[in-house]
Amino acid sequence: MDARFTELLTPFLKFLGDREIEADSSLRDLGLDSMQAIELLFAIEDTFDVTLPDDDMNDATFATAGSLWQAVEAALTAQGVAA
Repeated sequence: MDARFTELLTPFLKFLGDREIEADSSLRDLGLDSMQAIELLFAIEDTFDVTLPDDDMNDATFATAGSLWQAVEAALTAQGVAA
C-alpha cells in the first residue's frame, strides 16, 4: 500500500489508535462508517486524481485497507497513472 493512502485513511479510522494500518485491517472495525466511506472516496479521488468505477462501490471494496487499495491501484492502472 502507498504511504499517501495510509496517511489518507488514518483520520477516518477513529478506533485505529497507535496501531499501523495493515492490508487486512478491517475498516469497519476501525471505525469507518458509510458516511465516512463517501468522504473517503472523494478524498481518494482527489488525492490520487482517479475515479473509482461504480462497480467498486460495495462492501467488499471497503472491507479492508488492502481491498480498498487494490481498487485504487486498479483504477490508477486503468487510467494510466503510476501508483
